[in-house]
Amino acid sequence: MKPENAEVIGLTALSWLVSNDELLPVFMGASGAGEDDIKSGATSPEFLAAVLDFLTMDDIWVKQFCDENALPYDAPMTARQALPGGGQVNWT
Repeated sequence: MKPENAEVIGLTALSWLVSNDELLPVFMGASGAGEDDIKSGATSPEFLAAVLDFLTMDDIWVKQFCDENALPYDAPMTARQALPGGGQVNWT
């Protein structure tokens, strides 16, 4: 996946998260992000990567997000890997 496409999915995830009254406070509490951080983070690939990191912590969230946005279930993880810090780790 190209980074530009990954950013679109990350921005879609951020928009979905902001519209989710139950999950947004969880994200804000876990990340320490405030409203201003969320607004400015919309243009930051690193912030969008953090949004996808959060989203992919729970399969239920991934399914809800993908179902509501007509995306395959692997889209958030594929997008995450294309953003900064998402490269595959080789421990050997």
